[in-house]
Amino acid sequence: MVNIIKEELPVEESLRKKLELICEFAKTTPTIINGNIRKID
Repeated sequence: MVNIIKEELPVEESLRKKLELICEFAKTTPTIINGNIRKID
């Protein structure tokens, strides 16, 4: 039997801060969306 496991893949806080700093320098607003990862057993 095939099992599909769906897990949320959060963005690390350090990466989020770096992206926000870059976007602030470029005078843009970031839109950060957590993704999903699927595993097949």
